[in-house]
Amino acid sequence: MKRVYLLTALTCTVIMAAFICCFRILNLSGGRDHIKVGFIYDNDESTPYTYNFSLAKDALEKKYPDRVEILSRSNVLDEDMEEPLRELADGGCDIIFFNGYSTLVRDLATQYPNTEFCQASYMDMSDQEVPANYHTFKGEAYQGRYVSGIAAGMKIQQLISDGIITDDEAIVGFVAAFPTSEVISGYTAFLLGVRSVVPTAVMHVCYTHTWSSYALEKASAVQLINEGCVIISQHTDTIGPAIACEEAVTHSPVYFVGYNQSMSEVAPGASLVTSRICWEPYVLSAVAAVLSEKEIESFVSGDIHGTDTCAGFEKGWVEMVDLNQQVCAPGTQEAMNSAIDKFKRGNTDIVFKGDYTGVNPDDPSDTIDLRNGYTENADTSYPLFNYILKDVITIDEH
Repeated sequence: MKRVYLLTALTCTVIMAAFICCFRILNLSGGRDHIKVGFIYDNDESTPYTYNFSLAKDALEKKYPDRVEILSRSNVLDEDMEEPLRELADGGCDIIFFNGYSTLVRDLATQYPNTEFCQASYMDMSDQEVPANYHTFKGEAYQGRYVSGIAAGMKIQQLISDGIITDDEAIVGFVAAFPTSEVISGYTAFLLGVRSVVPTAVMHVCYTHTWSSYALEKASAVQLINEGCVIISQHTDTIGPAIACEEAVTHSPVYFVGYNQSMSEVAPGASLVTSRICWEPYVLSAVAAVLSEKEIESFVSGDIHGTDTCAGFEKGWVEMVDLNQQVCAPGTQEAMNSAIDKFKRGNTDIVFKGDYTGVNPDDPSDTIDLRNGYTENADTSYPLFNYILKDVITIDEH
């Protein structure tokens, strides 16, 4: 009997030792148990761009409720980035995400080699030398812009077919912050999506020369509406343009196409559809890499160029939200799905292509013939299409 007890005790000891050994192996392979993650926002969640970016933080909290401690700073201007950045890095953050465009992030990364710095792409990174712990990322926004343009084009075609407007009145407006390639690429893709449905459509663009000003953005939208625009979109950071469309008093309704955040609550009668960059796939993958003590780019699924990464619909980095079924034209969802399926199959050359000539606003001698096509985000996550399409895009100044 004693022999049986002894054998049983030895067996339990061996099993326990094996269990402990396996646990240690699994724990080691799983990397770190707990990390600190920092977020620095250029604005707060009341603005569409920052709200959309903050959804990645929410997804992170949901996925790693016990393994990740999150610290955040809001309303940080690019020129004021240094102090909050140092606070988070000195406070032990293992990885920090930024949605601002300050060059300070890259410059200071070398001073904190044990912290990973991940910044929303703000320039062409293809020829840049950067620290190994500095990363840039962005969804291929032109894809969503093009698909939202299709939805707008379907609505304009319905207005034409119903006799509400004529072919000559197929005018779309765009409230734009600055004449950067990122903004120009976005509104060009949007117009080309519209023209894939309504070939006669043209665009008026009004620059505000600021990223975030409710008054200026709303006034710019009103100006475009007064010029006869029947659909407005934006690349700015307030709800001003959506409100202008909702409040418009014209012979026919003025519709709004959103970016980053649905405007269906503030403009239920005007809001048509919204495209957004999804920051969640990158943020979740980057944090998983740090937890596993691996290189970020080895975990991220996308088009990787060094430490710069981008992707579109095929990886879930871009999506369409809140198609207003009460407003959209019949067949809009199917038309959008068809274009999205093409992007998912890798047909990314369908956007910047056609019988168009583009002129570089910074150098009129620099032109591009789009009959040969242009591929956006080929080597960098930052959009580089920087040409104004002759005869179809008009630039206004507010």
